[in-house]
Amino acid sequence: MVDLVYFQLLSAALFVIGMYGVLARRSAVLIVMSIELMLNAVNINLIAAASHLGYRSVGEAFTNFDGQIIAIFVITVAAAELGLALAIILRIYRNRGSVNVDEVDLMKW
Repeated sequence: MVDLVYFQLLSAALFVIGMYGVLARRSAVLIVMSIELMLNAVNINLIAAASHLGYRSVGEAFTNFDGQIIAIFVITVAAAELGLALAIILRIYRNRGSVNVDEVDLMKW
Protein backbone atom coordinates (compact mmCIF):
# COMPACT_ATOMS: atom_id res chain seq x y z
CA MET A 1 0.00 0.00 0.00
CA VAL A 2 1.26 3.49 -0.85
CA ASP A 3 2.06 5.74 2.08
CA LEU A 4 -0.16 8.71 2.89
CA VAL A 5 2.76 11.10 2.48
CA TYR A 6 2.91 10.52 -1.27
CA PHE A 7 -0.76 11.36 -1.70
CA GLN A 8 -0.33 14.48 0.41
CA LEU A 9 2.66 15.58 -1.69
CA LEU A 10 0.65 15.04 -4.89
CA SER A 11 -2.26 16.96 -3.41
CA ALA A 12 -0.02 19.82 -2.28
CA ALA A 13 1.65 20.01 -5.70
CA LEU A 14 -1.71 20.16 -7.50
CA PHE A 15 -2.97 22.78 -5.06
CA VAL A 16 0.11 24.96 -5.58
CA ILE A 17 -0.22 24.66 -9.37
CA GLY A 18 -3.87 25.67 -9.09
CA MET A 19 -3.03 28.60 -6.83
CA TYR A 20 -0.40 29.78 -9.29
CA GLY A 21 -3.01 29.57 -12.05
CA VAL A 22 -5.46 31.68 -10.05
CA LEU A 23 -2.89 34.33 -9.22
CA ALA A 24 -1.02 34.51 -12.54
CA ARG A 25 -3.72 34.08 -15.19
CA ARG A 26 -5.74 36.87 -16.73
CA SER A 27 -8.44 34.84 -18.49
CA ALA A 28 -11.51 34.11 -16.40
CA VAL A 29 -11.87 30.65 -17.94
CA LEU A 30 -8.34 29.67 -16.92
CA ILE A 31 -8.94 31.01 -13.42
CA VAL A 32 -12.04 28.82 -13.08
CA MET A 33 -10.06 25.82 -14.35
CA SER A 34 -7.37 26.53 -11.76
CA ILE A 35 -9.98 26.66 -9.00
CA GLU A 36 -11.26 23.27 -10.15
CA LEU A 37 -7.71 21.92 -9.98
CA MET A 38 -7.44 23.16 -6.40
CA LEU A 39 -10.73 21.48 -5.48
CA ASN A 40 -9.52 18.20 -7.01
CA ALA A 41 -6.35 18.44 -4.93
CA VAL A 42 -8.51 18.70 -1.81
CA ASN A 43 -10.51 15.67 -2.96
CA ILE A 44 -7.34 13.60 -3.38
CA ASN A 45 -6.23 14.56 0.10
CA LEU A 46 -9.62 13.75 1.65
CA ILE A 47 -9.95 10.36 -0.01
CA ALA A 48 -6.36 9.35 0.74
CA ALA A 49 -6.65 10.36 4.40
CA ALA A 50 -9.96 8.55 4.81
CA SER A 51 -8.64 5.39 3.19
CA HIS A 52 -5.50 5.35 5.32
CA LEU A 53 -7.26 6.18 8.57
CA GLY A 54 -10.08 3.73 7.96
CA TYR A 55 -7.81 0.86 6.99
CA ARG A 56 -7.43 -1.64 9.83
CA SER A 57 -5.62 -4.71 8.51
CA VAL A 58 -4.87 -6.51 5.28
CA GLY A 59 -7.97 -8.70 5.26
CA GLU A 60 -10.57 -6.12 6.32
CA ALA A 61 -12.30 -3.61 4.11
CA PHE A 62 -12.37 0.13 4.61
CA THR A 63 -14.58 1.14 7.51
CA ASN A 64 -14.41 4.93 7.33
CA PHE A 65 -16.16 6.54 4.38
CA ASP A 66 -16.20 10.12 5.66
CA GLY A 67 -13.55 11.33 3.20
CA GLN A 68 -15.35 9.81 0.23
CA ILE A 69 -18.68 11.32 1.27
CA ILE A 70 -17.18 14.78 1.71
CA ALA A 71 -15.38 14.42 -1.63
CA ILE A 72 -18.70 13.66 -3.34
CA PHE A 73 -20.15 16.84 -1.83
CA VAL A 74 -17.10 18.81 -3.00
CA ILE A 75 -17.51 17.42 -6.53
CA THR A 76 -21.20 18.39 -6.50
CA VAL A 77 -20.47 21.92 -5.33
CA ALA A 78 -17.63 22.21 -7.87
CA ALA A 79 -19.94 21.18 -10.71
CA ALA A 80 -22.54 23.76 -9.67
CA GLU A 81 -19.84 26.42 -9.29
CA LEU A 82 -18.41 25.59 -12.71
CA GLY A 83 -21.79 25.83 -14.41
CA LEU A 84 -22.62 29.15 -12.77
CA ALA A 85 -19.14 30.60 -13.41
CA LEU A 86 -19.20 29.64 -17.08
CA ALA A 87 -22.66 31.17 -17.49
CA ILE A 88 -21.40 34.43 -15.95
CA ILE A 89 -18.26 34.35 -18.10
CA LEU A 90 -20.32 33.81 -21.27
CA ARG A 91 -22.58 36.75 -20.37
CA ILE A 92 -19.54 38.98 -19.74
CA TYR A 93 -18.04 37.90 -23.06
CA ARG A 94 -21.24 38.76 -24.92
CA ASN A 95 -21.46 42.18 -23.27
CA ARG A 96 -17.77 43.16 -23.24
CA GLY A 97 -16.17 41.03 -25.97
CA SER A 98 -13.38 39.85 -23.65
CA VAL A 99 -12.98 37.64 -20.60
CA ASN A 100 -9.73 39.25 -19.48
CA VAL A 101 -10.17 40.00 -15.78
CA ASP A 102 -8.14 43.21 -16.06
CA GLU A 103 -10.55 44.63 -18.65
CA VAL A 104 -13.73 43.66 -16.83
CA ASP A 105 -14.74 46.47 -14.49
CA LEU A 106 -18.46 45.96 -14.13
CA MET A 107 -18.67 47.63 -10.73
CA LYS A 108 -17.31 50.94 -12.10
CA TRP A 109 -19.68 53.39 -13.79
